[in-house]
Amino acid sequence: MLFSIRCIDRADAPGLRAATRPAHIEYLKSLGGRIVVAGPLLAEDEATPIGSLLVVEGPDRAGAVELAAGDPYAKAGLFAETVIQPFRLVFLNPPSA
Repeated sequence: MLFSIRCIDRADAPGLRAATRPAHIEYLKSLGGRIVVAGPLLAEDEATPIGSLLVVEGPDRAGAVELAAGDPYAKAGLFAETVIQPFRLVFLNPPSA
């Protein structure tokens, strides 16, 4: 089953994302094929990260909750809000070069 994990950063923690990013990237790499897609959500300036979006594969919602809680960003208290929902992949475009 696929799950979307949408996380919004706390407004009062601008340096926390940058400081925690290396550990976050290593964590995502350690999950291997469980990560379908992942990346930052951006502000209207199309450059400033304001959150994270992941689509992950797992047996159930509890596994997605555990995966989200294990993220160094979450452990550091970066997120003001995290929403986890079942997701159905209907269409996938190949990435553009």
